[in-house]
Amino acid sequence: MHFQQAESTGPGQTETPTDKYALESSSLPFGQHVALSSISGPTYLTAQTLVQQVAYLLSDKIFAYSPETFDLDVAAKSWKAQEEKNSHGYTTGLSCMETRTGAGSIALGYMFSRDFDLKKRHIPQSIIASSSSLNHLRPALNELSLLYNVANPLVVHVAAVDYAGSSGGLVTDYASALALSEELGLGLVSSISVYEMQHMSLFATLMASILPSVHIYDGITVGRETTRVVDALDQRGLSDYYQAISKEISGPEKKHSDNEGRVSRLLRAFNNELGTDYKLFEYHGHTQPESVLVVFGTVEASLACQIANSLAQNGVKIGVINVRIYRPFVEEEFVELLAPSVQTVAVLGQVKSESDVYDKDEHSSLYTDVLAALTFTAKAPTVHDIKYARERVWTPKDMAALLQKLGRVSDEGLHSLDILDGSVQQYTFWDVDESPSASAPTIVGQLLSGDSALNVTVRSSHDNLVQGGAVRTDIRTSSKSIEAAYSVTEADVAVVNEVKLLKDFNVVSSIKNGGTLIVKLPGVKDEDLEKRFSAEARKSIAYKKLQLFVLDPSVSSLASENPALESYLTQLAFLRVARNDLYTSGLPKLAASTELENLNKDLDNAIRKVDVPESWLTVEPEQNESLPPAEDLHINSFSAFEKIEPEAPALLKDWEIAAKGLAFKEAFGTTTATRPDLGIKTSVIHVKEHRRLTPLSYDRNIFHLEFDLGDSGLKYEIGEALGIHAHNDAGEVEQFIKWYGLNPEEIVEVPTREDPSVLENRTVYQALMQNVDIFGRPPKRFYEALSEFADKEKEKTELLMLGTGGNQEAVVEFKRRAEVDTITYADILLEFPSAHPAFHDIVRIVNPMKRREYSVASSQKVTPTSISLLIVTVNWVDPQGRDRFGQATRYLDALPVGAPVTVSVKPSVMKLPAKTTAPLIMAGLGT
Repeated sequence: MHFQQAESTGPGQTETPTDKYALESSSLPFGQHVALSSISGPTYLTAQTLVQQVAYLLSDKIFAYSPETFDLDVAAKSWKAQEEKNSHGYTTGLSCMETRTGAGSIALGYMFSRDFDLKKRHIPQSIIASSSSLNHLRPALNELSLLYNVANPLVVHVAAVDYAGSSGGLVTDYASALALSEELGLGLVSSISVYEMQHMSLFATLMASILPSVHIYDGITVGRETTRVVDALDQRGLSDYYQAISKEISGPEKKHSDNEGRVSRLLRAFNNELGTDYKLFEYHGHTQPESVLVVFGTVEASLACQIANSLAQNGVKIGVINVRIYRPFVEEEFVELLAPSVQTVAVLGQVKSESDVYDKDEHSSLYTDVLAALTFTAKAPTVHDIKYARERVWTPKDMAALLQKLGRVSDEGLHSLDILDGSVQQYTFWDVDESPSASAPTIVGQLLSGDSALNVTVRSSHDNLVQGGAVRTDIRTSSKSIEAAYSVTEADVAVVNEVKLLKDFNVVSSIKNGGTLIVKLPGVKDEDLEKRFSAEARKSIAYKKLQLFVLDPSVSSLASENPALESYLTQLAFLRVARNDLYTSGLPKLAASTELENLNKDLDNAIRKVDVPESWLTVEPEQNESLPPAEDLHINSFSAFEKIEPEAPALLKDWEIAAKGLAFKEAFGTTTATRPDLGIKTSVIHVKEHRRLTPLSYDRNIFHLEFDLGDSGLKYEIGEALGIHAHNDAGEVEQFIKWYGLNPEEIVEVPTREDPSVLENRTVYQALMQNVDIFGRPPKRFYEALSEFADKEKEKTELLMLGTGGNQEAVVEFKRRAEVDTITYADILLEFPSAHPAFHDIVRIVNPMKRREYSVASSQKVTPTSISLLIVTVNWVDPQGRDRFGQATRYLDALPVGAPVTVSVKPSVMKLPAKTTAPLIMAGLGT
C-alpha cells in the first residue's frame, strides 16, 4: 500500500500563460516540461515523469527504447540537455536506441567494455522501454543474467504498452514481462497507482543489487495521467533513502541466503526507512472471504482492490490479492495470506492473444505459480484460471461483474457500488485533433490545479481512426486523493466540441443522470437542433434528464475572425456552466488581455441553454440507425495525427534545364526510367494483334488484344491482371492546353514518391497525357481546394459548398454532377473561370492517373512470348449530348499494331493448386 495524505495539502500548480501554451507531450504533467529540481513534495506529475526522475538520479546511464510518439524518455532528454547532475555528482548518460534485433547489446557492451570505469561498477544502469521491446532485449538480458555477479546492477522500467495488429490499437501487455522474468530469472515488481510509482521505481533499483530487475506499470492510461503526488521525493530524499537502504542490506551476513529471503529483507528495510507498508502480496476485502481473486497489473489491481473493499463493507465475502512482487515468487508468504475460510481462488491472468483465452491447454503465467503454491497445502482451495487477452480494457463495470460472480452477489447489490468518494467532480471533453479548442481541457485542468484545496487529475486519449483524429480528455477534482484507473463513466459535465462524435461514440452514456451536456454547434438554430442529434442520442438525453447547452462560436465576431480564440471561448463556457464559482476568479488566469475580456462579453450570446422537448423521450430510432458499441475511444496513439506533411512544390522550368540534365548526366545526377512516377515495376510491350470480335452493327465494341512481350522480361500467372497505364486522348489534351493558356513544351518538375528531394522532369504535354487525370471524375476535396483560387466570391462560395456538403442542396448537386453529368476536372475549370490555378497547382490538386486492370485471357505456359486481353469498350452519352468514353478502353481501342504500351502485373489472390490434376470449380459472376 502507498503512504499518502488523503486531504489536499501544499501549494497548487503554477499556471502556464495560456497565450503561450503548447502541449509538448502527453507523458508530461499538463503536457509541459518539468524541471528536475521542481519534483518535491506536493507536485503535479505523471507516473512516467517519476520513473524517469528515479532512473536519471540513481543511474550511471540510461538506455531508452521508446517509440517516437510514446515519449518514455522525453523528460530525461530535457534534463540531459540542461546537464542536470545525478545523485552521483555528474550528468547521467542517455542513449536513445531503436527497438530492433540486437537491442540491449549496446548496454552490455558499455558495462563490459575495457574502458569502463570500475569505480562505477556498483552504480545501477537503467533501461527505459515498452513491452514491445522486451522480446528484442531478451538475448541481452539472458546473457546479462548469466554474468550478473560481475556486472552493474540493472533495472528495466517497462511501460506495459504495445501495438496489436489484430485490434489496430494500443494494448496493455504484462504477459511478455511475466514470461520473460520467469524464463530468465529476473525480478519483477509492479505499481498500481501513480502514488506508488516513485517508491516502486526506487525499490526495483534497490532490488537490482540482488538480481536483474524489471519494474512494470500501465503505459496507456495511469502512466500518463497528470495528478498531484503529495509525498514526491526530491533528489536529496531519493539519494538518502537509496544509500541508507543499500547499507542496511549490504552486510556480509545478509548476502548468504536465497533471492527470496534477500528480497523479503529488502522490502522490510524499505518500509522501515520510508514509513510505508508495502508487501510482497497485499490483501484487500472481507476478513473471512470464501472466494479470492489474485491479480497482477496496474489497472487490474487498482480496480479489483477498490471494488473488493466496497463489497466487503456490504458484507460480501470476497477478497483480492494483489501480487506486487511476482519474481521472486515467495510461496510461503502467499499461502500464509489466505484465510482458512477461502474455498475458491480465481487467478486473473493475462495471456498473449484472444485465441489463447479459448485454448484449454494454454494457462497464464500467474495461474501456474498460484497453482504450484497451493497444490500441496492442507485443504487446498479450488484454483481457477480466468484468462484475458492483452486487448481487454478493464472497467469498473467489468471488474464488478467478475467479483459479483465470484462472491455470488445479486445484481441489486451492485447498484449502490461506488468506488469514488462523493466529493469527486468529473468532467469529460470530446474533440477532434485539428480543432482550435483541442487544448482547452488541459488548460482548464491546469487552472483548476491552482486551487491548493483541490486534487486534480487530467488524462487524454487519442483515437486517430475516427473523424481524422478524435481526442477525449477526462478531468476529476476532489479535496481528497483520487485513484481512478479508468475513464469517466458518470460525468457531471460533458463538453462535445465536434457534434459528429456523438454518432461515433455513445457519449451520453458517460454522463450521470441529471448531468450537463455542452455541444458546440456553430450557426445552428434551436429549430434545427433535432437534426444534429441521432434519434437514440435525443432519447438518451431526455431519459437522463440532462441539461443541454449549445455553444455557438459564430456569434462571437472575435472567434469568427480568429478561430484560435475558440479555445478561450470553450474554457469560459465550461467555467460558467460547471464551475461558476471559479468563473470570475479564473478569468485573469486564463489570459490577461483585452481580447479575452471582449470575448467574455460575447459569451452571453455564444452559449445558451436549450429546453429538451418531452417528445425526445418517445422518439423512435430511425431505420438502420444504431449506436456504435464503443462507449469510449479505442486508444491507438499518444499524440494527434500529423495531417500536414511538407510537400515540395511542382515547378515549371524552361526546356534548357532538362536539356542540361540530359547532356551532363553525371553533374546533375540524371537517370532515365520508364514511368518513375508510378512507384511500381513497369514494362513496355508492343501490340501484336488488334481484332474486333463483334459486328460493326452491334452496339458494343468487344475486341481482342494480343501483346508481344519481346525482351521485356514480363512474367505472369493464370488469374493475374495486367495493369494498363493509359494515356489521355491527344486531341482533348491539346484542346485543354490551348484553352488554359499553357505552353506544352515547358518542363514541370514533380517530387518523386520515394524522395521529395529528387525531382522528376517532364513536359506539360507529357504530364497531361500520362500523369494528370485531368479528364477524370473529381472528388469533393477538389472543389474545396479549387475554391482557394477563385477570385469571384460567388464562385468561391459555390465551390466551397460543393466541396464541404454545406447544405442539402449542395449534397444533391454534387451527386448529380458525379453520377449523371459525369463532370471532369477540366469541365469544372471551364465552368469556374475565376478559379485559375497555375499548372504546378493543378498537378498538386488533381489526382494522378491510375492504371486500369484487366484479367489476363491467356497462359504464358501456352504462349510464352505474348499476353492477351479481351476488352469491352466503355462509352455513353451525357445529358448534354456529348459522347463520353472510358479512358483506358478508348486508349486501347485506338492502338495500332506495333504501338508500345506501358504495363505492370497485379498479382492475383487466387492461387491454383500445385497439383495439376486437382479438381476446380470456377464461377463467372460478372461485374
